[in-house]
Amino acid sequence: MTSYLFKNVRVADGSAAEPSEPIQVFVDGYKIAEVGKNIPASADETIDLTGKFLMPGLIDCHAHTIAAESSFARNAELPDSLVAARASLVLRNMLMRGFTTVRDLGGADYGLKCAIEEGIFASPRLVICGKALSQTGGHGDFRGRFNSKPEVRWGFPLGALGRICDGVPEVRRAAREEIKGGADFIKIMANGGAASPTDPIHYLGFSREEMLAVVEEARNAGTYVAAHLYTDEAIHRAIHAGVHSLEHCNLIRRETADYAAAEGCIAVPTLVAFEALASEGASVGFSPDSLAKVEVIRSKGMESLTIMRDAGLPMA
Repeated sequence: MTSYLFKNVRVADGSAAEPSEPIQVFVDGYKIAEVGKNIPASADETIDLTGKFLMPGLIDCHAHTIAAESSFARNAELPDSLVAARASLVLRNMLMRGFTTVRDLGGADYGLKCAIEEGIFASPRLVICGKALSQTGGHGDFRGRFNSKPEVRWGFPLGALGRICDGVPEVRRAAREEIKGGADFIKIMANGGAASPTDPIHYLGFSREEMLAVVEEARNAGTYVAAHLYTDEAIHRAIHAGVHSLEHCNLIRRETADYAAAEGCIAVPTLVAFEALASEGASVGFSPDSLAKVEVIRSKGMESLTIMRDAGLPMA
């Protein structure tokens, strides 16, 4: 493997308020082997980065890499070939912005991971949940109120973020199928959402028994469950059911944040998404109803960070 010596570079690694003074960094293959003032190691290539910064690869902990359309419903109707081609551009652009690992929270499949590992296109490493699990009428159900066509229950298109499952047997089967299909963890829609048409923010997704079942299936496979959550009530019941990764959490309260920290949970705030939707959502086709839901959760975002920080709840 090739080794590199980066000279005269200021390192920004998050450990200090300011970047370092100019130093040297020695990279041996895929490993950062040494950081210091005068590194004696001999490198295959020396690169002078005077006036530039060096930082570790960024990790995006909550993304939907197959969703190039603003409408998740339209995105699910696209041919897999077009979705895959667009996803390759999304992922390449993320890599060029400095992200070397991306955690996909609904949609990306094992085939995309294989394409990345085979070097078919440039991309960050991809960690996936497969299709997110949703109850009928939940955040993963993008049919409108007047669409009574049966939801797809198998043969899911690549452009679909999720799949519908109702009742304990269906939830167990869906979780097992996603894990069999290459999912690294399981995602459930345990609260209402902004982008879906029939579930207000306060809606609670899945019964307690269904959540307990999916958590058990994930644990049986040696992995964990992540949940889409906004309201304090939804977060509390998900923690009680054994959900490990709490996505969004905009409306969390201190008592629940303390509970989450005590149970070893991790919160994944996604505030930038709501800021972008508030400013650009109308121009890309978000409905007034969806934008109103965005504002409910956006307005509490900064407060939620303070609450979780003060509770000692780790955030990704």
